[in-house]
Amino acid sequence: MNKLHRDPMYRFLALLTIASTTGLQTWRTLFNNFAVETIHLEGNHIGVIQSVREIPGFLALLAVYLFLVLKEHRVSALAILTLGLGVGLTGLMPSYGGLIFTTLIMSFGFHYYETTNQSLSLQYFDSDQSPWVIGKLRSYAAATNILVGAAIFTLSYFLSYQTIFILVGGLIVLTGLWGLAQNPDRKDIPVQHKRMILRKKYWLYYFLTFMAGARRQIFVAFAVFLLVKIFHFSVQEITILFVVNNAINYVLNPLIGKAIMRFGERRVLSLEYLSLIFIFIAYGLATSKYLVAGLYILDSLFFNFGMGIRTFFQKIGDPQDIAPSMAVGFTINHIAAVVIPVLGGLAWIVDYRIPFFFGAGISVISLIAVQCIRIPKKVGLPSET
Repeated sequence: MNKLHRDPMYRFLALLTIASTTGLQTWRTLFNNFAVETIHLEGNHIGVIQSVREIPGFLALLAVYLFLVLKEHRVSALAILTLGLGVGLTGLMPSYGGLIFTTLIMSFGFHYYETTNQSLSLQYFDSDQSPWVIGKLRSYAAATNILVGAAIFTLSYFLSYQTIFILVGGLIVLTGLWGLAQNPDRKDIPVQHKRMILRKKYWLYYFLTFMAGARRQIFVAFAVFLLVKIFHFSVQEITILFVVNNAINYVLNPLIGKAIMRFGERRVLSLEYLSLIFIFIAYGLATSKYLVAGLYILDSLFFNFGMGIRTFFQKIGDPQDIAPSMAVGFTINHIAAVVIPVLGGLAWIVDYRIPFFFGAGISVISLIAVQCIRIPKKVGLPSET
């Protein structure tokens, strides 16, 4: 695996992943406190903004048409530049409408980078390498989150939320410009279809991707908001939680990749969804600040098990289908994501526990679905039959 560190695409994805993570983590760390303390928003406002944030993910299939005029790695770099622009503008538009607008820009950058990141990871690294590569990239992301958390923890005592947004956004824009100057392309990679691909044989990948998107939104839209709104976490406490969480993820993410390689996708994903049933129920019943913080860490850790859905597709999919299928999959992932935050926000007004109990139901259905995973023995070990 050491030779992969010298691969130009690996280095390209590693650096852009660090930039993407820096932008998203800054936005996530500051967002809830910024929304509550500076703009004075409520749960229904948060639900709307989080739904808007997922619209670009819903439109990720349009990336296929960008590939008609731009190479995929160019789209990655442009996405990072757009992400940085959105983060920077957040500090300049501190209002409900401004937050909706800048969230949309930031999200287009983030989601289009993630679409190309997933695609390039599966195209350039085979099924014996990709779980390790994806795990390492997530490990780098976790380490970046720690550094970002430490920086925000320190800077929040001296700088306003707006100033931090502007500084971080500027750094990400510079990284995007660097990416545009790189050429990590290889000639031995199968040429990808430049159109949307929907195939019956991929139905389980589509369904698991859809359910993962629904589960993810409960975590992204309401877990941290629960900590701030119900348990009154300060921005410093949120930052400490993120640092601890990412330190754990930094160590364990590569091991998750190795676990997929050793035990297979079905077993790893089964463990994820079985655990999430209890985690989501506990979210709704918890009364302890420390218990909820622990649940957040476990939730985040099991979220990374979802890389098994992508590696499952790599083992059953045609090589030429990877790029369009990742784009279509990203859109499917965000169908529920556009709706659930709004409905969850309305449900929050009735009882904040409702979104989390709904998440437990999603996990039950997903646990049943992953038992359908079957991987032909000839495409790699371990076989899942």
